[in-house]
Amino acid sequence: MQIKDITNYLEGLVPLEYQESYDNCGLLVGNPNSEVKGISLTLDVTEEVIAEAIQNGDNLIIAHHPLIFKGLKSLTGNHWVERCIIKAIQNGIAIYAIHTNLDNYHLGVNRRIAERLGLKQVRTLSPKSGLLTKLTTFVPKDNTQEVLDALYAAGAGSIGDYDHCSFRVAGTGTFRPGAHTNPHIGAQHVDETVTEDRVEVIFPNHLSGKILASLRQAHPYEEVAYYLTSLSNKHQDVGSGMIGVLENPMDTAAFLAWLKEKMQTKCIRHTAITRNKVSKVALCGGAGSFLLSSAIRQGADVFITGDFKYHEFFEADGQTIIADIGHYESEQFTKDLLYDILSEKFTNIALRLSDVQTNPINYL
Repeated sequence: MQIKDITNYLEGLVPLEYQESYDNCGLLVGNPNSEVKGISLTLDVTEEVIAEAIQNGDNLIIAHHPLIFKGLKSLTGNHWVERCIIKAIQNGIAIYAIHTNLDNYHLGVNRRIAERLGLKQVRTLSPKSGLLTKLTTFVPKDNTQEVLDALYAAGAGSIGDYDHCSFRVAGTGTFRPGAHTNPHIGAQHVDETVTEDRVEVIFPNHLSGKILASLRQAHPYEEVAYYLTSLSNKHQDVGSGMIGVLENPMDTAAFLAWLKEKMQTKCIRHTAITRNKVSKVALCGGAGSFLLSSAIRQGADVFITGDFKYHEFFEADGQTIIADIGHYESEQFTKDLLYDILSEKFTNIALRLSDVQTNPINYL
């Protein structure tokens, strides 16, 4: 099995298109055609993580945080990132990052946190827009269902928890086949009038090639008439953070103590306790202060994340309780998530959770 078999599978589930514009996900170091000997799973890539992979005989490291965020102008070993890259290349180790695309995936980092906290009625806190396209095409009435079935199988027609979603309206199509055609209907140089359905379906942008290939294969016409429209609609299954409700409301102080235990954090920095009970909980793994207004607007009693700055705590303004559990602490279970995703598909590859503690912050 080659490295690209692993990365293609991950990107089929969690497309690179889901990542934020500032991010750098994907294969960062290594040859995608190399055979996989073993995989190390980690939150961060450090020199210690690479040394561990070498010792274990693993030649692919899958990390949540990208090792390379900024452009590199030299590889001299003067910086820890440079040393990591040099060490990986010298030892034939590939490095793959799956960061904000996994954050934005509806079964990703934030869903794993929500599951640890037992939240119900979970949904994306801030869905992303610009990820959807509408396909409009015109099909002879007798072939409409056949074409739709092919489009559904390719991933079109899903809206939230509904699939096989489409719109169709009957109309009349006209055309005249030219001298070099082999028409499905009609004859060369003869005007034709056909009863057709105008069919519309929505699909995620990253499936565009697959959708169009399926359309051309299933459509009976030599020349398929279609057009694509970019949508500003929000993709309800892709976006930042999550929000849900506790099965049973909890006393606020008890909830914070329980949160500390469940998330295995040494401390929680929080704003004033402005409500007696916690029922609705918003969360975001990593640095999520940018979602505070969304959490407040949607009525969250508590907003759980990491990396809040001093002045940002004031923005809670008594409307919610900020619970900063730490960046590493909020994402530490991501490597377990990656293990679960990969072990379900690849049963004959050695998967190892890194034992290296990569949190750069220590507590006294």
